[in-house]
Amino acid sequence: MKMRFQLSLQLNASAQRLLPNRWDFVAFPLIIGLIALIGIGVHQTWEPLSKLQASAISLDPAELPWYALRTILRMLTAMAVALIFTLTYGTLAAKNRRAEKVLVPILDILQSVPVLGYISFTVTFFLALFPGRVIGAECAAIFAIFTSQAWNMTFSFYQSLRTVPRDLDEVARSFHLSAWQRFWKLDVPFSMPGLVWNMMMSMSGGWFFVVASEAITVGNSTITLPGVGSYLAQAIAERNLHAIGWVIVTMVVVILLYDQLLFRPLVAWTDKFRMDQTSAQDEPESWVLNLVRRTRLIQFILRPFGALWQRFMRLRWRAVQGGRPSAPWRAPLPGILGNRRAGDILWGGVALILTVTVAGWVISYMSRSVTWGDIGYVLLLGVITLLRVTLLIALASLVWVPIGVIIGLRPALAEKVQPLAQFLAAFPANLLFPVFVVVIVRFHLNPDIWLSPLIVLGTQWYILFNVVAGASAFPNDLREAATNLRIRGWQWWRQIMLPGIFPYYVTGAITASGGAWNASIVAEAVSWGNTHVAAHGLGAYIAQTTAAGDYAHIVLGIIVMSLFVTLFNRLLWRPLYAFAENRLRLD
Repeated sequence: MKMRFQLSLQLNASAQRLLPNRWDFVAFPLIIGLIALIGIGVHQTWEPLSKLQASAISLDPAELPWYALRTILRMLTAMAVALIFTLTYGTLAAKNRRAEKVLVPILDILQSVPVLGYISFTVTFFLALFPGRVIGAECAAIFAIFTSQAWNMTFSFYQSLRTVPRDLDEVARSFHLSAWQRFWKLDVPFSMPGLVWNMMMSMSGGWFFVVASEAITVGNSTITLPGVGSYLAQAIAERNLHAIGWVIVTMVVVILLYDQLLFRPLVAWTDKFRMDQTSAQDEPESWVLNLVRRTRLIQFILRPFGALWQRFMRLRWRAVQGGRPSAPWRAPLPGILGNRRAGDILWGGVALILTVTVAGWVISYMSRSVTWGDIGYVLLLGVITLLRVTLLIALASLVWVPIGVIIGLRPALAEKVQPLAQFLAAFPANLLFPVFVVVIVRFHLNPDIWLSPLIVLGTQWYILFNVVAGASAFPNDLREAATNLRIRGWQWWRQIMLPGIFPYYVTGAITASGGAWNASIVAEAVSWGNTHVAAHGLGAYIAQTTAAGDYAHIVLGIIVMSLFVTLFNRLLWRPLYAFAENRLRLD
C-alpha cells in the first residue's frame, strides 16, 4: 500500500509538471503568433515573380506592418547566415596560421566592396536558381543584407579567439578537450558578449542597405520587393515627407520589438559568460527570458532539445596524427606539407599564383578603357577620402569611447540606452539628404566639409557597440581591485579600462573604418529631387561612374578602395591587433 501511494504521488507530480502554468498561457500566444507570421511571410516568397512585378509599392501607411514583417524576415535570415559564416570563417582565420594570411586580407577587401557590387554579381545567379519565383529575388536581397552584417561579426569573433586568456586555454588543455569541445565550451562562450553586441550593430546597420537590397535591377527591368526599404525609396522618389514620417515610426516600433524579444534576452543570457570571480552588483534582465524560465510546459518541451544540443557539443571530434590528437584545427599535413617551412612556401606560392591570375584578368579588362592618368586621378581621390575617413574615425573615437565605457559598466543604464542606440544606428542616412542638400545650397557651403558627417553617421556606432561590449565583459573583480587600490581619474583610464577594452575598440574601429569607406559612396554624392551636391572623393567617383554605367572605371574605383582599406588595416589596425593579443590579454 505504501509503495502504491508513493507511486501515485510520483505520477501526480509528473502530471503536475506537464500541466501549463500561468506563464505558459502568456508565452504560448507569443510563440504561436511569431510562428504564424513567419509562416505567412515564407509562403509569400514562393509566389510567381510575375505577381510581384504586377503589384506596385503603395504608400498607404496601412501596408507598413506587412512591409515591416517582410523586411524583418529578410534581416533575420541574413543574420542567421551571417552567424554561421562568422563561426566558420572566424575560426579558420584565428586557428590556422596559413589560412589567416589569406582570409583576413580577403575580409578587409570584402567589407570595402559596396553592397551594390554584390547585388550586380549575384542577382542573376539567384534568379536563375529559382526561375520565375519570388524566392530568387528574396535570396538576392538577403545576400545583400548579409554583406552588411557579416564582416563586423566575423572581426569580433576573430578578435575574441585571438585573445582567449592563457589560463582558460591551459584549463581546456588540462581537461583534454577535443577541438570540437573546446570550440563550444571555451571559444564560443568567451566570444558571446562581444558577438551579441555586434549582432545588434549588424541588425541595425542592415537598415542602411535595405533600400538598395529591396529594389533589384536586372537589365532594363527593376524588381521591387515589398518592404520598408522599398517603401522608403518610393517616398523619397515622390518627395513624400508624410510617408517618410511613417517609416520612422515603423522603424521605432520594429526596433523596440526585436530589442525586447531577441537582443535583450541574449544580453541577459550572455551575462553568465563574464570572466568574473565575484558577482556583479547589477545584472542585465529580460522579461522574455524570465517568462520562458518560469514556464512549465514549454520548459518540458524544450528540455529534450537542450539535452540533444549538450550531447552534440560533447562529441569528441578531433584530428588525429599517429594515434595522438593534434592541436585544435591545426592537424599536420602529410608529406612535404608536414615540413612547416616547405608548407608555408607552397601555400604562399599558390596564393601568389591565384593573386597574379586574378590581377591579370582585371588589368586585361580595364586596359581598354583606363589610362594611367585615370589611375593617378583615382588614387588622389582615394587619398582625399582616406584623410576624411581617418579624421572622422578619430573624432568618433574621442566621443564614443568614454560614453561606451559608462554605458557598459552600468547594466541598468545599458538596458535603457540599448533600444535608443539601435534606432540611431539603424537610422538611414538618406533620410537626412534633404536637410544637407538644402542647407549646403542655401548657404553656399563647401560640400567637401559639410557632406563628411554623413560618412560616419551610420558607422560610428560600430565603435560604441564594441566598446560597450568590452566594458560589459570587463571582469568585476578587476574593477573592485582598482577601487580598493584607489586607482582613479586618468590613471584608471590608462592602466585599467583602456587596456581592458582595447581589443574590442580595435574591432569596432576597423569595422567602422571599412564601413565609412563603403558609406562614402552614398555620402559624397547626394541629391534631393533635381538638386545634386557632390564632394571630391573616391566614393563620389564610384557613385558617378555607377550612374553612368562605366563598368571599367567602377572596377577601378572599387580596386583602389580595396587597396586603401587593405593597406590601412595592414599598417595600422593589424599591428594594434597584435599588440592587444600579446600585451593586453586578461590572463
